[in-house]
Amino acid sequence: MPTYQYKAMAKNGRIVKNTVTDDSKAELFKKLKKNGLTPISIQQAVTLDNLNKMPKMKHRTTAEMLGDMSGDASKMLYDASNHEGAKKGGIQITTGQKIKIRDIMIFTQSFMLLKKADFNNVHALETVIRSTENPRFKDVLKDILRGVEAGEYMFSTMEYYGNIFPVIYVNMIKVGELSGSLTNSLEQAMNYLETSQSLIKRVKKIVIPNLFQFFGLIILLLVGTIVAIPSIQDVFDAVGTEEELPAITMWFSDFITSAGSWWYIPVLVIAGIVGGIMFYIHTPNGRFKFDTFKYKMPIFGSLIYAVDFSRVMKAVSLNIKNGMRIQQALEVSQNVVKNNVMLSILEVSINNCMIGKSWIEPFEDAGLGNSMTTEMLKVGMQTDLATMMDKLLEFIEMDIDNILGKIMKVLPEVSYIFVGIVLIFFVVVVLVPCIQVYMGSFMFSAYL
Repeated sequence: MPTYQYKAMAKNGRIVKNTVTDDSKAELFKKLKKNGLTPISIQQAVTLDNLNKMPKMKHRTTAEMLGDMSGDASKMLYDASNHEGAKKGGIQITTGQKIKIRDIMIFTQSFMLLKKADFNNVHALETVIRSTENPRFKDVLKDILRGVEAGEYMFSTMEYYGNIFPVIYVNMIKVGELSGSLTNSLEQAMNYLETSQSLIKRVKKIVIPNLFQFFGLIILLLVGTIVAIPSIQDVFDAVGTEEELPAITMWFSDFITSAGSWWYIPVLVIAGIVGGIMFYIHTPNGRFKFDTFKYKMPIFGSLIYAVDFSRVMKAVSLNIKNGMRIQQALEVSQNVVKNNVMLSILEVSINNCMIGKSWIEPFEDAGLGNSMTTEMLKVGMQTDLATMMDKLLEFIEMDIDNILGKIMKVLPEVSYIFVGIVLIFFVVVVLVPCIQVYMGSFMFSAYL
């Protein structure tokens, strides 16, 4: 009887992990649902029996990889002290020019064009390497080439360089290589990189100027309170006026003075709160709730879900066109997302396929996306799913553009509100007393 490792969520939100034996994955899924657990993942455990049956894969040691390299590649060192690098078995590149997303985009585009011209992977990589300008990235591509020449997949070597290639990018390449449609996966990966960069640039264009204004006003407020307010108070005291500074100015001045004396208390409190939140997020239950929040958060939640759903459907469509059944297509497509909520939905969909239920139902029950998408999938199951998937992807792209348009409209308004609040506070606290001195009304009070 096979052994399975499962991760599921209880009704109270607690994440449950266990290793059990059962007749099949489908039977275990039924038992978990019967016991009130929502499966997140079910994987067959590796035991000594099935481990011995697995084919032995050639794995290069660090010394072998470094020995094969020449020139600048000899400067590449294995950073055993780096936790992430040690975890992934990766090579840490310590010298040379920084590898940017632009380098990965140029590589992806060039490699995709060569694959469309019927180049094999080895020939295409050799050609791209010769035209790569970044010496550090060239060394990485040479290592990928050595892996391909040794009979490995490209994605298996890319996984060693988790600090260079985005996880989702690597998983897209993985889907393409395992399904035999690498060219289409490269096109999707290119679109992912372009979309991500475009979104980051659009958000930065709005957020960065407003952040500069916001922090600039904060600095002016602090400097004005620390320097200007005491000077104005000294002038009032020197002439013997009965005029007083505004109450809010005096309160904020006292607050700044107290904060300067007891600054370590709020710092420790904030550090404790942030540390507690980060610790909770790294627990299984906290991670699941944080992933749920990401899909339901204001402004960006719908966009994050739409992007993840789009990646999954693109991968499923790609796999179906390559002759995979729905269940296989969903299993392979799990690699393109990291959100535990989406992985849970996919796991339920896969198990629904096993027990003869609708694989679309979990997406519909989640209630996170546009209802049009699930309706289109239902129609596709009754007609031509591959064709309907193409139309679905077009609709999702339109939906993402609409969501982006709304975000770009709301984001400036939100940032202007914060900047406006700080500006008003600055005027009341600092400028009003300055104007009071400039107008000289305190002089009349002193004379009388």
